[in-house]
Amino acid sequence: MDRYKLLCRNIYENHSLTQRELAAAMKLSLGTCNHLVRECQEKELISFDASQGTYTLLKKGQKLLDSCRVDGAVILAAGFGSRFVPLTFETPKGLLEVFGERMIERQIRQLHEAGITDITIAVGYLKEKFEYLIDKYQVKLLYNPEYSSKNTISTVYHARDCFKGRNVYLLSSDNWLRENMYHAYECGAWYSSVYMEGKTSEWCMDFNKKGRITRVQVGGADSWVMYGPAYFSREFSDLFFPALEAYYHTPGTEQMYWEQVLLDLINGTVHEHLPGRPDFPAPEMDGNMQPDGQVYEFENLEELRGFDSRYRDHSNNEAMELISRVLAVPESEIREISCLKTGMTNKSFLFKVHGNHYICRIPGPGTGLLINRKQEKNVYDTVQGLGITDRVLYMDGESGYKISEYYEGAHVADPKNWDEVSRCMELLRKLHGSYIRVGHTFDIRERIGFYESLCAGYERELFEDYPEIRSHAEELLNLLDRLNRPKVLSHIDSVCDNFLFLPDGSLRLIDWEYAGMCDPLIDVSMCAIYSYYNEAEADTLLHIYLGREAQTEERKVFWAYMALSGFLWALWAIYKSSVGEEFGDYTIRMYRYAKTYYKKIREMENSGKSPLETEI
Repeated sequence: MDRYKLLCRNIYENHSLTQRELAAAMKLSLGTCNHLVRECQEKELISFDASQGTYTLLKKGQKLLDSCRVDGAVILAAGFGSRFVPLTFETPKGLLEVFGERMIERQIRQLHEAGITDITIAVGYLKEKFEYLIDKYQVKLLYNPEYSSKNTISTVYHARDCFKGRNVYLLSSDNWLRENMYHAYECGAWYSSVYMEGKTSEWCMDFNKKGRITRVQVGGADSWVMYGPAYFSREFSDLFFPALEAYYHTPGTEQMYWEQVLLDLINGTVHEHLPGRPDFPAPEMDGNMQPDGQVYEFENLEELRGFDSRYRDHSNNEAMELISRVLAVPESEIREISCLKTGMTNKSFLFKVHGNHYICRIPGPGTGLLINRKQEKNVYDTVQGLGITDRVLYMDGESGYKISEYYEGAHVADPKNWDEVSRCMELLRKLHGSYIRVGHTFDIRERIGFYESLCAGYERELFEDYPEIRSHAEELLNLLDRLNRPKVLSHIDSVCDNFLFLPDGSLRLIDWEYAGMCDPLIDVSMCAIYSYYNEAEADTLLHIYLGREAQTEERKVFWAYMALSGFLWALWAIYKSSVGEEFGDYTIRMYRYAKTYYKKIREMENSGKSPLETEI
């Protein structure tokens, strides 16, 4: 870091500093500082009035400072914050409060205090939650469309134009700084660093005598580590971003932090990730060493609880308050919270209370329109006696919140393991043969019409042949109506992920949100398309369920439900996409089932193999 600029900045900020205070501010010995002051006086950067004990920044000094004026800041706020669930199900991590102030607002306020008002927030997850900041602080929002599939390398890549030719802070929305460490002028690129005793998994740094970072490694002991904000000078960005862009466009870098690029540049290890590429020149970056207790990066909810006592028992989070009430414990007893894989309909997290593990389910966005929670609760209450479902401690028939027992060591069924699939079909037969009834049906015709109404024509924009495929679905619906097959309690969501094999060998079927009275073959069809089975695998599944070769009518009905279920879930996915959720190629796969198995039924009809007199 340029010491002349740094001294000029300190005098710009406080012209009444003593040399001892100046030495402390610049982290120099008193002798070195005195020598530096004399040099700056000789270069006509500053003057000193001995009678007043004050410095003056001269014209040359101000000109020197002008070259390092901070132009703005970019705050990274795109990520989900999985280690802060359930708080981040409702609120992005950067919008969580610490001592009554939102972390991102604290940083914006500190930037404003330093005169920095050109602030861009890179958003992704729950991006709309940040919109109010535009009016409150005149910030700009920059959306990262890849936030859910890539790490911070993609967010910085999408924000790269904010840095080019400019001096810019790079901040994380979830950092908390005790004292304001931002300035109107910065004298060289730096990364905030703190000293950590003992072993650490943080990014550890070595420095030369001038404080320049000479080596970075992940993990170490008794070391200065990269921790908190960073500052990119225009000179640094000119060298850094060509390398970052090259990394971004190289397969295999999707889950990298942007700091990995910096590590490789400093260590000379770019070739490990960009084989065959010429070396990139390494930009210079200093370690901005901060005192203990200045910078906080909260890694999880437990750390936040230890810092701000409000989160111990009064997090103001609906799920945490519910668990506290249901299990009759203070929130501080809810521990080891971790995010489970979010499903297509719900968000869930694992937690521990008094040595026992539980799962809390939170309905996903838009599910209130799709699922009747009162009916779901009724189904759970009805099937409990069969011993085939998970143990539910609490279920709200209005909100859909659910707390259930977590089965340690359980695993979901493998759709490619036919022994496990056979067990799953055996359980479905038990359910279908139980003669348990509920007061509602699963009407696939009604559901298709309902999802169509939610999509509001969007499906026709997505699929060129939608009207034709919709007419095919109607033909199949009419076929099933004419057959008027018996209805039993059916699970409907019989994906293999909902079959749990417990360590004691028993099997449970979970997630009964869509269950209702229906043709039992719909469960077999659903399992087939959820497993992405081909025709041979689907026929094997049907044979396993029936315990015999399928009759022609059974196969025809089975295929009809595969086609209709594919069509139904394609519409479901289209609607979910319209509310901001994406599921990769799931929509296309489901739509293909709708087309493929209608065609197979047609081929069956045309071949004359069907004994059915009724035409489709």
